Amino acid sequence: MEDKKSAIDKFIDQSFKESIPEELPAIATRAKLVIFPNSILPMLIGRKKSIKALEESLEKYNNLLFFVSQKEIELEDPTIEDLFKIGTVGRVVQIAKLPDGEYKILVEGLKRAEIKKVIEEKDMFKFKILPLERKYKTTKTLEALVRKVKTLFEKYIGLTKKFPQEAIMVLEDTNDPEVISDLIASVLPLELNEKQELLEKLHPKKRLELELELLMREIELLEIEEVLESKVREKIEKGQKEFYLREKLKAIQEELSGESDEEMKEIKEKIESKDLPDYVKEKAKHELTRLEKMSPYSPEANVIRTYIDWIINLPWNKKTMDRLNIKDAEKLLDKNHYGLKEPKERILEFLAVRKLSDKPKSPILCFVGAPGVGKTSLGKSVAEALGRKFGRISLGGMRDEAEIRGHRRTYVGAMPGRIIQLIKKLDVKNPVIVLDEIDKMGVSYQGDPAAALLEVLDPEQNNSFIDHYLEVPFDLSEVIFITTANVLHTIPSALRDRMEVIHIPGYTDAEKYYIAKDYIIPKLLEEHGLKNRI
Repeated sequence: MEDKKSAIDKFIDQSFKESIPEELPAIATRAKLVIFPNSILPMLIGRKKSIKALEESLEKYNNLLFFVSQKEIELEDPTIEDLFKIGTVGRVVQIAKLPDGEYKILVEGLKRAEIKKVIEEKDMFKFKILPLERKYKTTKTLEALVRKVKTLFEKYIGLTKKFPQEAIMVLEDTNDPEVISDLIASVLPLELNEKQELLEKLHPKKRLELELELLMREIELLEIEEVLESKVREKIEKGQKEFYLREKLKAIQEELSGESDEEMKEIKEKIESKDLPDYVKEKAKHELTRLEKMSPYSPEANVIRTYIDWIINLPWNKKTMDRLNIKDAEKLLDKNHYGLKEPKERILEFLAVRKLSDKPKSPILCFVGAPGVGKTSLGKSVAEALGRKFGRISLGGMRDEAEIRGHRRTYVGAMPGRIIQLIKKLDVKNPVIVLDEIDKMGVSYQGDPAAALLEVLDPEQNNSFIDHYLEVPFDLSEVIFITTANVLHTIPSALRDRMEVIHIPGYTDAEKYYIAKDYIIPKLLEEHGLKNRI
């Protein structure tokens, strides 16, 4: 069959041959990098010999270089014996200098060539080369081989999904055996010896036959992997999902360079270092074990992290020491409040009982009176007299039992109840907490918050109060609860029976005069910066 190459093609080949010098500086490539004709590849140039050859190419040889692979990729300074005999003439089409002194270049492979003579080897490689010609006829067999290899390569790309769409487009635009065989050889993930073998096959038919064999092997392996992955998926559906996810988690943890392990280690150290009751520490460790088995980015993992943070940061055993001096307490009450003789006497009795007994069961004081008579401020004074931290919760309009007992963790955005939240904020287990407007709680389909308060305020039960969110008992017996109300008749009887009611009457006109003169006006003057001007 006649050669289909036209006279113009022959003229171009001849002109191209004459444009390649007999001598060229050379770069020894490594890391399984083989430059093929009809391909464009990026590469880094860092060795002194390679940089010298690059400079020589740019100055004297119109950006042409001879690229030849070294047999052992670990060798830092190869000799001529360490190089293959056949390489590729290429042209540097782009060059960029990196901050570390290396060069990043883009190389266009032009033609195969063979080393005929070593001209220089010490400072750089420079060889006398012989371009290797392509002489073949385009037969029906070769056309069929091209079609088959293109089909298999498209199938390979579909299985791997690693190649850009441009690679498929180049294949679709040409049927040239040279271009197709070299392009496929340049992108296949082959070993160095396999790539070199493809480079040394001058006839495109030989290269295509070998690529056909390699593509069939790679496709078979990919199909086996796909079958195995399908079987794994079937096993997951049949109940082995936990094992599969655990293995995946290990791989993810390795890729993340142990970030998750560091987090788990930090949480474990916190659990061990905190002064926690044994049952709380055991619960925290159990939740940490669950957390370690799941993906760090799953929603459930975030819920567990928040829960562990709550239970290890609560003041389970942290408290303030009481400062029980009855005379100082009396002076403090007189300083902060005018009149109110009977409420003050009852408060002093309450403090005196606490001084006599180490573990008294504190009665729940309930201050009842009109708005503005100083009910809440009396509670604050009790905390100040005892040297305890003070907190306040407004119960007015509360209709949801979860405000007291907290939400279960199954709910989105679940949180502990307001009592536990306040104790965490105060960071002690024995504060003074004023429950304001206890007579204004309501009842709704979300529960009865007054019923939930029964356990909180009962000294016989609140030493093991269980918040729905925490799921472990918290001791509220050392908290001093003081409630306030405007009227008594709206408070449920069961709750009212657990409290000691102290009525705070309204003020007479004379008392109002002295309160304004001795308390309100001096305070307002100080707040407005007028204390020393009147």
